[in-house]
Amino acid sequence: MSNRIYVAIDTPDLARAKAIATKVRNHVGGLKLGLEFFAAHGQPGVREMATIGLPIFLDLKLHDIPNTVAKAVQALSPLEPAILTVHASGGRAMLEDAKAAAPLGTKVVAVTMLTSLDASDLAATGVSGSAHDQVVRLAALAAEAGVDGIVCSGAEVAAAKAAWPKGYFVVPGVRLADGPVGDQKRVVTPRAAVDGGASIIVVGRPITQAEDPDAAARAIAGTL
Repeated sequence: MSNRIYVAIDTPDLARAKAIATKVRNHVGGLKLGLEFFAAHGQPGVREMATIGLPIFLDLKLHDIPNTVAKAVQALSPLEPAILTVHASGGRAMLEDAKAAAPLGTKVVAVTMLTSLDASDLAATGVSGSAHDQVVRLAALAAEAGVDGIVCSGAEVAAAKAAWPKGYFVVPGVRLADGPVGDQKRVVTPRAAVDGGASIIVVGRPITQAEDPDAAARAIAGTL
């Protein structure tokens, strides 16, 4: 089985990003580059990180009208990311257009609910029900729209996978059992995420802020 760990390297410092990625490259399956990195370095920065030789997960969470998102995906296509995120709440037409515009080798996955949110945050935005219910609703929408999978927390991944056995499930908000959770509210351990059905897990600070990032990545891989 290939390594399911994608390390989240969300920093505007390109040299630091490359240094971390180089240290952990033998114990992770890919690199997740998010909005902070992309805002600082754009497509040239992504190409620079791709030289390390690991698959790139471009986590930009695109969310706009269908035509705009499709054009953005087309603009990103030369990068040939392994994974690209859009927001499920953009609606079916947006999801369909994003998938249609993506390169054949790119998995388009829909972000259901950020792991920094909980039920009270949903209520504040006018969404009724639990986080679990919201994720399941948006997972169904993503499946109907024909994208490859979803991003959800480990708390919901088992239910989403049961409803969509062939889906591709990305689980962020992964933390070690004895580690700090930071600004995340719905977290699970790496092992629990994989046991629940995660296709890949996204691990950031437990690796990138460790004294020895390579040892941290190796230790997490050992639990899987």
